[in-house]
Amino acid sequence: MINNRIIIGITHGDINGIGYEVILKALSEPRVYDEFVPVIYGSSKAAGFYRKLYDIQAVNLNNINSVEEAQPKKINIINCCSDDIKVEPGKVSEEAGKSAFSALQKATEDMKKGFVDALVTAPINKKNIQSEEFNFPGHTEYLEQLFGEKNSSLMLLANDVMRVAVVTGHIPVNNISKSITKELIVEKLKTLNNSLKQDFTIVRPRIAVLGLNPHAGDDGVIGNEEETTIKPALKEAEKEGIMCFGPYPADGFFGSGQFNKFDGILAMYHDQGLIPFKTIAMDSGVNYTAGLPIVRTSPAHGTAYDLAGKNQASEESFRQALFMAYDILKNRELDKEIHSNPLKVEERKDRGGRIA
Repeated sequence: MINNRIIIGITHGDINGIGYEVILKALSEPRVYDEFVPVIYGSSKAAGFYRKLYDIQAVNLNNINSVEEAQPKKINIINCCSDDIKVEPGKVSEEAGKSAFSALQKATEDMKKGFVDALVTAPINKKNIQSEEFNFPGHTEYLEQLFGEKNSSLMLLANDVMRVAVVTGHIPVNNISKSITKELIVEKLKTLNNSLKQDFTIVRPRIAVLGLNPHAGDDGVIGNEEETTIKPALKEAEKEGIMCFGPYPADGFFGSGQFNKFDGILAMYHDQGLIPFKTIAMDSGVNYTAGLPIVRTSPAHGTAYDLAGKNQASEESFRQALFMAYDILKNRELDKEIHSNPLKVEERKDRGGRIA
């Protein structure tokens, strides 16, 4: 925070994807950043290229040298790349990967210094960003290494319809079963439960837990992880006051609409949770990294090279990522105030004017 203003850092991601399209379209409405100061960590050249390509007249960029110079009511941008950077919409390039990491590195450095209050990341290409400095499967693991401890972060996809977290994230499918342990499930349940309380202001969260095998194993007929690992984990979590239920067969759970009865869902692996979530909430969904002392959100989609340069990408998911980052910051503020003095809490309102 600078001069009592909330600073939300925005990393431009892969310059050849739809990152700048969704960033600029979302910020073309000044009301979006009424309550915070946006600072893009990226390239003024790339931003200018896409602003002209998409004819986004409502966006005027304020070039600054450091986040301390950021001005309210303006779209600030810090150059993190060389002036001769080459923008090639829809193409995978080593240069795009380097520029994505440069922006992320600078933004997280400022976040460590306390200048940036929340981070919203545009999509990266997980291959071209790889280097000696970035050898992670994605943003989640990189941020966990910088700001948390091993297994402390939780990938949580959220919108107004559902919140889905995963026990295992970016790992190969053939490693899933051997990576899932009772201890890991309990740890992720604790993180999810705490996040639902602190970040989403849910007093007594109800969490559904999915099985690993088809039909949740059918009582051991199709795999036994439910009996040997998942059910014992649920019993242990219940002893710690977590309201968790299951394990549920994933297909029927989503197909029947049962997900509507819960505040959070814990899936066993990436696609088990993300496929149904994105089917239902692709445009409005937000990827939130729970369990860390910092706030980081991103749109639920990827670089979408097939749409890059065509002016066809929807900015709604990115807009919701900005809103969610701000709302979580305010919710954490309220949670801190409640626990510091539970007998004296003033009524607070969130970004939309709703009573928190």
